[in-house]
Amino acid sequence: MITHIQGKLVEKNPTDVVIECNGVGYFINISLTTYSQIPNQENIKLFTHLYVREDAQSLYGFFQKSERAVFRLLISVSGIGTSTARTMLSSLTAENVCEAIGSGDVATIQSVKGIGAKTAPVSYTHLTLPTKRIV
Repeated sequence: MITHIQGKLVEKNPTDVVIECNGVGYFINISLTTYSQIPNQENIKLFTHLYVREDAQSLYGFFQKSERAVFRLLISVSGIGTSTARTMLSSLTAENVCEAIGSGDVATIQSVKGIGAKTAPVSYTHLTLPTKRIV
């Protein structure tokens, strides 16, 4: 597993970045929260999650370890994939997600595109205990 990447920021977009490390350019998917935290410096470090599927391998990058931890918890819930988790972390901070889950604020969870009436209560039930450890 690739736990972090540190290198030269080659390209920065709201949904992804390219970081060059030892001559290799890594395409890394990011949330809007991470995008807003990435400084306009040449060298940066992102914490990563490597998502492997049968047909693809994708890197997801996070400016803070806590955001990566929440992302990993979210994708462990049935019905929440990497795209929905990234959308959730683009709409809410990792702390906001943990607070919403911890307090049972299903409306906040449902306000995120891709989280419907069925997934919100399941995510609340599934994530209540793990999010208490993160916050």
